[in-house]
Amino acid sequence: MEPVAVVGGVDTHAATHHAAVVDVTGKLLDTRSFIATQAGYRSLLDWASSFGPLLRVGVEGTGTYGAGLTRHLSQAHIDVVEVPRPDRQLRRAHGKSDPIDAVAAARRALACDGTVVPKKQDGPVEAIRALRTARLGAIKAKTAATNTLRSMIITAPEPLRAQLPATGLPNKLIKACARLRPDPERLNEPTQAAKAALRSIAHRAQHLVDEIKKLDHLIGRLLAVTAPTTLAVFA
Repeated sequence: MEPVAVVGGVDTHAATHHAAVVDVTGKLLDTRSFIATQAGYRSLLDWASSFGPLLRVGVEGTGTYGAGLTRHLSQAHIDVVEVPRPDRQLRRAHGKSDPIDAVAAARRALACDGTVVPKKQDGPVEAIRALRTARLGAIKAKTAATNTLRSMIITAPEPLRAQLPATGLPNKLIKACARLRPDPERLNEPTQAAKAALRSIAHRAQHLVDEIKKLDHLIGRLLAVTAPTTLAVFA
């Protein structure tokens, strides 16, 4: 007699994942919590597979807290589907419960109700995504630094404010502030302290500009290999 297939469901969190296994009729077989580490992923897969061949596993947050588990299951050739959050009415009726959420994920995966195939998180596409995330963070930090420079210039002592452009291109403003030379022996004076602060922020912004250029270069190299035709359109 062939073993009966089962379906798993996982409610994911930063530190732990709660898993459930149901049979093909939707009957709950068991639930258990696992640490969100490679060792925990192995234990979760071994435990779920002990009930029978895994037909598929429904995972909440395959692109966030469930990303590591999703990669581990995919590498083990387990079919993974992303399941949405549990129904709000179910939450109101039973409250937040990891076992209930895990069971709901398993039953959604069994019925393929609202499930989607998770994005692959390996290969060049994932590499480009990681670099773009770093680039976006650097751009946001540079924008924040530039905005801080502008606001500080507006309230700076008049002799200093008159030397600096409060408007115009960000790079022009950054360069002007980076050229300031505060007197370290007179930092008790507002003008010298303002110079030191503006120069520090400007140097931070310059470092971020260099970081963005380096990331653009790395992304460009990957795109040249992964999507040369698309890249040529924008060349």
